[in-house]
Amino acid sequence: MGAHALDPGLDDLAASARAALVREIEASGAWAADPVWREAFEAVPRHLFVPYYYVGVLGGYERMWGEDPDRRRRERWLRGAYADAPLATRVRDGELLSSSSQPSLMAKMLTELAVRDGHTVLEIGAGTGYNAALLSYRLGDDLVTTVDLDPEITDSARRHLATAGHHPAVVTGDGARGVPERAPFDRIIVTCTLTSIPRAWLPQCAPGARILGPLATGLIALRVRDGRHAEGHFLHTPAFFVPLRGDTPPEPEPPQLDGLPHRARTDDLFRFLLTLTAGRLDPYEAYVLWEREHQPTRERFGVTVSGADAWAWLDDPAAPPGGRHRGPGTG
Repeated sequence: MGAHALDPGLDDLAASARAALVREIEASGAWAADPVWREAFEAVPRHLFVPYYYVGVLGGYERMWGEDPDRRRRERWLRGAYADAPLATRVRDGELLSSSSQPSLMAKMLTELAVRDGHTVLEIGAGTGYNAALLSYRLGDDLVTTVDLDPEITDSARRHLATAGHHPAVVTGDGARGVPERAPFDRIIVTCTLTSIPRAWLPQCAPGARILGPLATGLIALRVRDGRHAEGHFLHTPAFFVPLRGDTPPEPEPPQLDGLPHRARTDDLFRFLLTLTAGRLDPYEAYVLWEREHQPTRERFGVTVSGADAWAWLDDPAAPPGGRHRGPGTG
């Protein structure tokens, strides 16, 4: 039984599970601004992109498989494939290398990408190929490019996409360097956590292009002015993804938070601020700023990229909080 075929009777289960997932995403309001994405999620079968995945169990991972000899476990695999949850799809020595993102977050990101007919899109992080299939359904194969560093990941993504009837460009390479031979791009969507905004992307973007991706536990939406300048706000949505591998700066050492109040040490938004300023802002200074500004939420922050320089700011791009902060989050 191949990845394209299901046991008799499981086709109905797949259809009902996919319909339930679409209703759940719709109820979340993820695509309220662009309901055409509903058609894509209705049409693209997620189970074709996760013929197996891993479920965390005590001491490691349990593999769920679409060709498990036990029918009940196959049914469990199929239901899990349509859960509104991220799925671990590639694990090596206990380290998560690749995953299929939570569908409602994917829908939110695709909506925020604000694509229009005719737009060219570069996806950084091929994953299972599911996101590229949704983009291909919306825009057409010729306008979609997805890139990943790992040839095993791109090979499997290409197979999954072909099984689902889609043939976008799937490139094996360092996503931080983009895909210049397929440029220019109207949109870049990133499905792995960034430690900075790779400068190679900007010259590959058309003027006015939009870059959307996870940065500092948030989602940054940048507008590209030209090959050296981009700027934008974070969305309200938190986001946690597998890190981008390749030619990227290393993640900073976690800051020491001893001496700060308990709520600061445990608050997600305060940790976002610390990650955004990459430890270049002393944690106590960050705490004073956080309190003075009434514990600002993600969407009050933004990032400006200008040539070799970049900085995070609060409310006003001309007034970065406490000065300009380089490093992870800003480059």
